[in-house]
Amino acid sequence: MLNPIKAIFGTKHDRDIKAMKPLVKQINDLEPAMQAMEDTALQAQTQKFRQRLANGESLDQLLPEAFATVREASVRVLKMRPFDVQLMGGIVLFQGKIAEMKTGEGKTLTSTLPLYLIALANQGAHVVTVNEYLAARDAKEMGELFNWLGLSVGCIVSNMEDSARQEAYKADITYGTNNEFAFDYLRDNMKFDLEDYVQRGHNFCIVDEVDSILIDEARTPLLISGPSEGDTRLYGVANTVIPKLKKDEHFTIEEKSHSAMLTDEGVNEVQKILRIDNLFELEHNELLHHLNQALRAHHLFHLDVNYVVKDGAVIIVDEFTGRLKEGSRWSDGLHQAVEAKEGVNIKSENQTLASITFQNFFKLYDKLAGMTGTADTEAEEFNKIYGLDVVVVPTNLPIARIDEADVIYATRAGKLKAVSQLITELNKKNQPVLVGTISIESSEVISKELTKNGVKHEVLNAKQHEREAHIIANAGQPGAVTIATNMAGRGTDIKLTKETKEAGGLFIVGTERHESRRIDNQLRGRSGRQGDPGGSKFFLSLEDDLMRIFGSDRIKKIMGTLGMNDDEPIEHKMISNAIAKHKRKLKATTLKFVNTYSTLITS
Repeated sequence: MLNPIKAIFGTKHDRDIKAMKPLVKQINDLEPAMQAMEDTALQAQTQKFRQRLANGESLDQLLPEAFATVREASVRVLKMRPFDVQLMGGIVLFQGKIAEMKTGEGKTLTSTLPLYLIALANQGAHVVTVNEYLAARDAKEMGELFNWLGLSVGCIVSNMEDSARQEAYKADITYGTNNEFAFDYLRDNMKFDLEDYVQRGHNFCIVDEVDSILIDEARTPLLISGPSEGDTRLYGVANTVIPKLKKDEHFTIEEKSHSAMLTDEGVNEVQKILRIDNLFELEHNELLHHLNQALRAHHLFHLDVNYVVKDGAVIIVDEFTGRLKEGSRWSDGLHQAVEAKEGVNIKSENQTLASITFQNFFKLYDKLAGMTGTADTEAEEFNKIYGLDVVVVPTNLPIARIDEADVIYATRAGKLKAVSQLITELNKKNQPVLVGTISIESSEVISKELTKNGVKHEVLNAKQHEREAHIIANAGQPGAVTIATNMAGRGTDIKLTKETKEAGGLFIVGTERHESRRIDNQLRGRSGRQGDPGGSKFFLSLEDDLMRIFGSDRIKKIMGTLGMNDDEPIEHKMISNAIAKHKRKLKATTLKFVNTYSTLITS
């Protein structure tokens, strides 16, 4: 039934968009005058605006002319003209809000509008991206536009000297990753002389993929650490004991809370193996801690799911992005326990010298804004924690993607068979397919299935991080099949050819549901950009972690009663609703785990 209040006054989003239309009209009305300007006259606008600011005008008063200037400069330099919806997105960002703009709507170009306006005040503007490749790419490509207009651009990447960092921060606009910006702040606060600081302040910041950084990783503590004295031999001792213990008899695993615990029988067995009388005596306190961490390392942290081993080191896989978190380590001895399990060099624990969370770091900015394709689902959280409003910016063209209903199979094998069959069928008609998985292990299993079927494909997971942008950029080619973990390649557009559009556009195959609905939506959002055709479908099984952890025995019994085969799908709204309910429960549990144990450490 139609809500009578909404019918009269419209939704909040309707009102947000309506309020911006007069500003958009002002900008559009200025376009003929801008088009008539010679290049030198258009470039001279920057100095004129700065003089007007010095004379007392505000940035708000300059907005229509500044945005019109950037739009015309973009046409001349980048050969791209921002759409009206991009002007709206730019207004939202300038106002210090979050702009939800669907994938392919041109968020990078949208950001140039408020960045130019803010930079006119000579106090700096920061742009945060999710990885260094995107930071460097955007700084270079958008830098051409800013340089043409007389503004300087800097980029912060790892392994830069302090002198280079200072220069990058002195620029009118500075690009970088959330890690680099936050760690520079920590390092600055450990210096004795203000002249040695690399950052000059926190005036304005646009966070790209804002949901990932300000929600998923919000309370992840960033630590600057130094070596501490510690004996690593106990990790080896604990590592030899745990494999000798039996699940359910000697220890229990609670996957919902991501915890493990020794039983009374287990304690007795450990005492027997180590020939000690009482494991709980004070002198064995450190040993008990190591045993508990080793237990978790062996039974809750899995190779090619939670971490990979690369060049003799254990590297964490970010569960939200599927990317390797180079330089990151789990705290409280957990990382060392995993190193012992994998037989690699065990590094000693560090002591914390400085620490801050992303949540607290980004609250330092006088004005904070963000962009993403999926923020409205977390609007309440953004407002409560950061005081940020979310504005849903309409798409330039209607979304033509067709989202099919989820299908659920009894077993993982039945699901994989169905996934492989669909991909093979789509591949035969040259329709490109992007297959989304939630772990490296899953991506490699599906890869083997496709290889058996003779389907050529690319696998994009944390192991192929260096090739990420190249693989994603070609994922829209005729017959391309790309298997990717979570949001791998996020920030890189998948462009379709005329042939692939005629074949139905990019088809998204989800092989599991993530505990966060937003991440599922991000995967779907890779298809159907700028009115392109496309489709999506999620395949689930009762053996998936999401279903297994929260119990799927009842559904299995129903399937057995009905005589359903393993490769026969279930399509029922009640089951789909149950999955959604389980996801909400799991999200709370997972967030608690991430906030407690995921730490970023740099030496």
